[in-house]
Amino acid sequence: MKRLRKVKILATLGPSSSDEETIEKLHEAGADLFRINMSHSDHATLRNLVDRIRAVEKRCGRPIGILADLQGPKLRVGRFADSAVELEPGQTFTLDDKDTPGDVSRVFLPHPEIFAAVKPGHRLLIDDGRLQLKADACDGKSITCTVVSGTKISDRKGVSLPDSTLPVGALTEKDHKDLEAVLATRNVDWVALSFIQRPDDLAAVRKIARGKVGLMAKIEKPQALEQIDEIIELSDALMVARGDLGVELPIEAVPGIQKQLIRACRRAGKPVVVATQMLESMISAPVPTRAEVSDVATAVFEGADAVMLSAESAAGDYPVEAVSMMGAIARQVEKDPNFPGIIYAQRSEPQATGADAISLAGRQIAETLNLAVMVCYTSSGTTGLRASRERPQVPIIALSPVIETARRLSVVWGLHCVVTEDATDLDDMVDRACRIAFNEGFGNPGDRVIISAGVPLGTPGATNMLRIAYIGSDGMSGI
Repeated sequence: MKRLRKVKILATLGPSSSDEETIEKLHEAGADLFRINMSHSDHATLRNLVDRIRAVEKRCGRPIGILADLQGPKLRVGRFADSAVELEPGQTFTLDDKDTPGDVSRVFLPHPEIFAAVKPGHRLLIDDGRLQLKADACDGKSITCTVVSGTKISDRKGVSLPDSTLPVGALTEKDHKDLEAVLATRNVDWVALSFIQRPDDLAAVRKIARGKVGLMAKIEKPQALEQIDEIIELSDALMVARGDLGVELPIEAVPGIQKQLIRACRRAGKPVVVATQMLESMISAPVPTRAEVSDVATAVFEGADAVMLSAESAAGDYPVEAVSMMGAIARQVEKDPNFPGIIYAQRSEPQATGADAISLAGRQIAETLNLAVMVCYTSSGTTGLRASRERPQVPIIALSPVIETARRLSVVWGLHCVVTEDATDLDDMVDRACRIAFNEGFGNPGDRVIISAGVPLGTPGATNMLRIAYIGSDGMSGI
């Protein structure tokens, strides 16, 4: 199944899209990988969804990635005697450790770690920022606040702490159990970590995962931005989770931060996903707003690896249409005459490694000679990532003997992944590349392709060779 675009689409599964038939329709419409939200999925649901995706993968003959998104620490206030209370700006309101129903003056906060982290002057945002409090005094058991804006608070609303670094890791007890369930399936490719604050959060999870899944750090807290270079280095991919990021930071700052994160990931050669409310109106409408189309287009113009659908595909009335629309926007942007220039302007200098040098040379040769396609052999996925980092104008086919690698690369910009056996010798390497390029619809007899591989063949991390070849009349290599 040849996609006519380079950016990838990540679709969330849910009540509107959990059956196998709909999953297949979403894949046919353009979804390259699927997200399972562990905030709303138990372990039985996880296993069922994974099995259904793999059944679709088998029928379609294309590697499909699966991302399990861990819930992370959810901070919420307790309950009120009357379910909700009305507050006034300027009044005093207290959050404390007394497990009793709240009233107009106080409410229970069942998170002792917050009492240890909040200092006078820190902001506490309730219900996605609809109520803003400022801490005046903290004694370890209560936080006395002034109401800055907003007038209402009700049962179990979420709490955000943009100015406080919590003394807790990224994994809750629920997350530990969910991660164990994910690893036990042996069929999930990525794990997304919510509310990352510091590099240590990733290091702790990496010890548990032991390389069995890729780690995607969700950037949704200001504290993560303060150490973003270290977080990018320790992660395998990033997600710009604009929902919570827009609560804890001034909402007008989010577009600029999105651009900065995309460019930082592109420099590092790490995949980056842009998420949250991209086609929000399509939850209940068959077409998006013009602003939403522009939002998706901006992420594509910036060179993001993937764009994500959340409730649009998980709980909306038009999940398949939302995927189709996102694909149509991406294809139109990538055909825009300004697109190559914007992508080229953001290219980074290659690092002093053989893989980077080979990928740079391959891209330059392919574009200079107007070759049909770049073909790279990649066992661990590193060569595929470096080829994608160059953002070439020509398509890239990533050939791997490891299906787990092909699935994980499904989130990476421009890569058309094919699972194939390792080449037996140089002639087989060239023939196999030409035949697959022909069979997958990327080249015709007489077209030239450029192939990157490593000698000795089958040695991970040894990419050291480029070869230009013709596709022969039978789809094999010509002279």
